[in-house]
Amino acid sequence: MSNTTRTQIPAEVNNYYDKTLLLRAVPRLLHTKFAQVRDIPRKGGTDTIKFRRYSNLSAATSALSEGITPTGSQLSITDITAQISQYGDYVTVTDVVDFSSPDAVLTQAAQILGDQAGDTLDQLCRNIVVAGTSVSYANGTERDDIAATHKITAALIKKAVRTLKKNKARTITSMVNASTGISTEPVAPAYIGIVHPNTTYDLKGESTFIPVEKYARISDIMEGEVGKLDEVRFIESTNAAVFAGEGASGVDVYGTIIFGTDAYGITRISGEAMKNIVKPLGSAGSADPLNQRQTSGWKATFVAKILNNDFITRIEHGVTA
Repeated sequence: MSNTTRTQIPAEVNNYYDKTLLLRAVPRLLHTKFAQVRDIPRKGGTDTIKFRRYSNLSAATSALSEGITPTGSQLSITDITAQISQYGDYVTVTDVVDFSSPDAVLTQAAQILGDQAGDTLDQLCRNIVVAGTSVSYANGTERDDIAATHKITAALIKKAVRTLKKNKARTITSMVNASTGISTEPVAPAYIGIVHPNTTYDLKGESTFIPVEKYARISDIMEGEVGKLDEVRFIESTNAAVFAGEGASGVDVYGTIIFGTDAYGITRISGEAMKNIVKPLGSAGSADPLNQRQTSGWKATFVAKILNNDFITRIEHGVTA
């Protein structure tokens, strides 16, 4: 067991101590905001979700013959299943820290754990969507040949849009509300691209890139949005996919994903999506006979799944050093 003691939080011996703690550096949590959300009811008898998609019928271009019933068509479906897993973590705070530190340690712990929980689910979702089968390489060949000079370009983005359109992918018109995590809010129609700040640097060098400050309606800007190019609105996150050291001569390869509606989904157990769990001093009974330890933690149920590989594509590229 790892205890948070006076070794980790030393006594405040400065002549002046600022109780306003430093802002923690946390990434924007964006990958889950554009997913189709389908939760499993609590006590529903299963931990596995089944997403079902009906295929389109081919156009009926043959003329009917008088008095003759046509053969007709059959509906076809594709089922996609995903099994939920649990994730979580906690910290232990000793009674000495609690009674001697001027910080609201448990309050800070809850905030830090909340950041960790969001970061965890965002990365889990990213790892799924970045593994899609539709991919183009900035060098035209494969990942391990990509050099830093093989940067993202307007031409690559336009080709990605063309791919999505050919696959009949619809533009994104809503996203999961950040405050509720369930309901949705409308956004201006576009395909969405998630980029790393290093990729944004190169995007800004493209003459057709429009930064958010030049948008006609500033009120339409999404959290983390940096601009648009062609029919793609780009949002930025340090959690954007990076294949560390997998390019030519060990350079990092960046995976910019661009997608439309219903490309992927996420599932939780209703009522068990996310919980903050606090165990106060002495709550462990005989396991903590002197009331020396208290814990704060989180636990979540979660799974992400690509629902249609045709609706999501990935550009792998280098970035300017």
